[in-house]
Amino acid sequence: MANKTTVALTQQQYEDIIQTMKNGGLGFRSNDRIATALVIEANLGLRIEDILRLRLRDIISDGERYRLDLTEQKTKKKRVFTVPFPIYQYIRLYAVDHGINEKELLFPIQERTVQKYLKKVVDYLGYQNIGTHSFRKFFATEIYKDNGYDIALVHQLLQHSSIAITQRYIGISSQMQEKALQNHIKLL
Repeated sequence: MANKTTVALTQQQYEDIIQTMKNGGLGFRSNDRIATALVIEANLGLRIEDILRLRLRDIISDGERYRLDLTEQKTKKKRVFTVPFPIYQYIRLYAVDHGINEKELLFPIQERTVQKYLKKVVDYLGYQNIGTHSFRKFFATEIYKDNGYDIALVHQLLQHSSIAITQRYIGISSQMQEKALQNHIKLL
């Protein structure tokens, strides 16, 4: 599914999709590997193609914090950022549970495999216009809402080339802007 047609997940959709992946459903088995990859996308805002290239050794201890230093596959931009400790623990536990060493890919699967499995799950749940990129859009939208609607912060985290792209990405339309202006009238 093309990124332009995918929508950001709601919190409920996110929970439903991940739980269904972990439990399985009619016509498909559970798949913890894909569920975990999408949880990481929703929590770090990385594109799925970058997540599928991750190895545990890519997350580097830096004093009392962990950081990820990577070059994005799509944009070729270098990205260095902190991985919150609970997310590092989640990834590390996944690696231990699945016998994955530091040098091995955490998710030795193809992007198309993730897309096909996700489609089965969202069809099963009756959701539309949801693809792997919906998890990155969910990340962006939640960061935007949870941080005082700071579009510049989301722009930096996603490394978009302009704020206008970030606004379209998280669905800030001119209609929404007009409504916000209408609701903000403070004439004396």
